[in-house]
Amino acid sequence: MTTEDILKLEEKVLPWDAYHIRKDFPILTRQMNGVPLVYLDNAATTQKPMCVIDRLLQYYTQENANVHRGVYAMAEEATAHFEEVRKIVKNFIHAKNKNEIIFTKGATEAINLVASSYGRMHLKAGDEIILSGLEHHANIVPWQILAQEKNFKIHFIPLLENGDLDLNIYRDLLNRKTRFVGLTHVSNAIGTINPVREMTHLAHQCGAIVLVDACQSVVHMPIQVQEMDCDFLVFSSHKIYGPTGVGVLYGKEALLESMPPYQGGGDMITRVNFEGSEFAAPPFRFEAGTPNIADVIAFGVALQYFKAFSFDTIISYEQELLEYALQGLREISGVSIIGGGHVQAPIISFTLDKIHPHDVATIISESGIAARAGHHCAMPTLQALGVPATTRISMSYYNTFAELDLLFNALHMVKKVFE
Repeated sequence: MTTEDILKLEEKVLPWDAYHIRKDFPILTRQMNGVPLVYLDNAATTQKPMCVIDRLLQYYTQENANVHRGVYAMAEEATAHFEEVRKIVKNFIHAKNKNEIIFTKGATEAINLVASSYGRMHLKAGDEIILSGLEHHANIVPWQILAQEKNFKIHFIPLLENGDLDLNIYRDLLNRKTRFVGLTHVSNAIGTINPVREMTHLAHQCGAIVLVDACQSVVHMPIQVQEMDCDFLVFSSHKIYGPTGVGVLYGKEALLESMPPYQGGGDMITRVNFEGSEFAAPPFRFEAGTPNIADVIAFGVALQYFKAFSFDTIISYEQELLEYALQGLREISGVSIIGGGHVQAPIISFTLDKIHPHDVATIISESGIAARAGHHCAMPTLQALGVPATTRISMSYYNTFAELDLLFNALHMVKKVFE
């Protein structure tokens, strides 16, 4: 069966028309090596609907002015559009108020902001912090750098064989010295969904502050920060159909008000003279300099576009994709699925016989399939699971069952190359 034949197969009957949705994403019509693109690297970055691309063009052709400073009409218009996105984000994650929303250049910078501002102010020698064994490097390295400076200890929650966190050991690690806990909501490497609400509650019983990395969860499940009761939460625009170069830091208002600035410069002050400066209240205290105005505004459009769909329907469809992918991969001899836990987002890591994941990803790319290979910026996670690297597929609501059939065919081709 040819690529064209598979793509013409009737889509599985579900309350979701992925083929219709795909029309909103111009890049999904691209040909790679003469065959249709099959994009399965959504955990790295999602593709952008045309409305987001159009909004960027509109800003630069009709509205380009700096925000917060100008009093002329176009500057005030740009400021209003920029600040409206703060409200959109606040509503999207169900924060208490918009001043709890800080724009950064990405989730990585948001975590570094917390480490540099809150961590440097509150953590000291003899303290302990806990990170999960599923963290992205972005939620490990900043804390290691600060630990070298402050001489506090980092504990890691180990993994069970199936990729879940060992919650019994987590409970044992929590003690009166625990000051901070950093948790990924969904593992970017293997898709495990962590019970962050329960884990946050346990940490708060010890008086610890909790940061949740929601980069992989925000696009696959509703986020309600007040119900979750996390103290900080981070995610990136480009993981949820928005532009790159924009991140969000949510922080409880009282915590943000207690924190010193992360960077100094324009727009984060109320007064400057040669003797000293007075800093603005959050969120502006943490947004020094000219922000990424156009991309923040387009990010707001991405969230509005995404919110137009039923989350329940998206979750149902993506879980169908996940189950179909898992079943198809298990039917290919030599495939080993790595981790995933008892509850899994539509992210799958696997190995194929003794073929290096980079070779797998390179060969299937000849069939137009874009998949990730390597350690996925989660080297400790893969080391704990006994593999140096995997091939990873990560699905979105615009992916189809026919695309997964193409993947399965391509993996059979990989096996033939190495026979």
